[in-house]
Amino acid sequence: MDKKDLEIQAAKDKAKPDITNLQKCIEDAKKAAMDGDTGPKDPTDYNQLRGRLEACREKLPPLYRETVYKPYGATLDQLGQAGFTKILLRDPQREGEAGLMVDIAHSILQNGEGYNETTTDGFQEVISDLYDGFLSAEDRQGVKPPDKGTIPPLVKWGRPDFGPYTWPVDATSVFGLEAGVVNLPPANARRGLLAWAALGHETTGHDILYADTGLLQELAMKARKALEEQNVAQCLPEYWSNRIDETASDILGILNMGPSAGIGLIGYFRALNEAYTGDGRLRSDGPEDDPHPADIIRGYLASSAVGLLRFSGASGWAKVILAETEKDRTEISLGGTVVSPEDARQSAAIVASTLMRSKMESLDNHALGDIQDWRDHDETITRKLRAILTSANQLPRTYAKGFYAAHVVAAAVTAALSRDGDVDLLFSRMVTILKTMHDGNASWGPLYVAHPGDIAAIRAYSYAQPSFDAE
Repeated sequence: MDKKDLEIQAAKDKAKPDITNLQKCIEDAKKAAMDGDTGPKDPTDYNQLRGRLEACREKLPPLYRETVYKPYGATLDQLGQAGFTKILLRDPQREGEAGLMVDIAHSILQNGEGYNETTTDGFQEVISDLYDGFLSAEDRQGVKPPDKGTIPPLVKWGRPDFGPYTWPVDATSVFGLEAGVVNLPPANARRGLLAWAALGHETTGHDILYADTGLLQELAMKARKALEEQNVAQCLPEYWSNRIDETASDILGILNMGPSAGIGLIGYFRALNEAYTGDGRLRSDGPEDDPHPADIIRGYLASSAVGLLRFSGASGWAKVILAETEKDRTEISLGGTVVSPEDARQSAAIVASTLMRSKMESLDNHALGDIQDWRDHDETITRKLRAILTSANQLPRTYAKGFYAAHVVAAAVTAALSRDGDVDLLFSRMVTILKTMHDGNASWGPLYVAHPGDIAAIRAYSYAQPSFDAE
């Protein structure tokens, strides 16, 4: 596109985002959710596992040999075969310590043995980029280094019944690790593009929230206080604050991936509900024992959060997300209490504003939105990437610097949502770009590099903006 075409396209984007193809994206995600592929078998033979791990040692970069491989191996040595077997027997459903132990093994083996190599590398690039974007010195100016978990998580495929999930560093440290583990169902290596939009929730959400001591508790306290001061429905301050982990993770996903994370959430929840219950609507009921807010108020939260992003198309996207949410609303019941739509929407707006813009002592008096936000620059990059992803030409072998994996996923999702978006083709081209980016990621090279974003020369003067055009 030339400059005039880009300006015309930008004006269209600001006027009303195109989600004409949302239903096809939902169908794609539904097919992935119904796929029975469970991935590699769990490594439950102690001696065989130790041999396989040893064979993977040199295939991991130094960063992960030191922070994942060595401490995990040392813990297995301490456990011995008897301790290893005891943990497996004590947690037969793999929902606690046995699930964690096995998942760490999978994260090493799948990377080291080349399981779904191209897509695994693309998946790892998204996770590494999102983590680096929040924790690197470049983005964290004026904020102290995180207290723990500064190494991007390792990725793995498995447990389709669990969907996307993460073991944050608080959990993996039980086995001595200094990094978390993020999972996607194996089917999402082939399809289910909207699940990739949820990765911001898992990585810049759950994993980041546990990297700064006291941050989660401070967010809960501030959200509760803001709701109480606004005199919203009596049950809502406690309801939101008790679900702050999932709530703040939604916010962080949107701050890092823009509106694609918000609209992706709507489509993905619809797909899962259709696959598992036959009712493809957002749920308006939020049981007391569910740590997640009800789908419908997560839709309201996404709309409010996107509306607060610092890019010129924010209002248009917020309206689209709100309209999609309202299509599915029935009587809203939260923790057994019926709540009016007005109170639900108001509370979501208060929570979004509080979590995004309130200064946090645990972040050296900075807000989450000070560290990451979605701006017009990000939209411009995403728009240019959409042009690459939807081109009939072969993908360029190299890409200019200046964009990140989050931009690639956002571009693929928004392109797939647009009229006539070819979901399968876009997924394939997205993975190809992410794989190319991963091959050049310094964290996966021979040096010990925790945050590639920190590797940058500090110049006295910038005489030109780098070109984004692909070679």
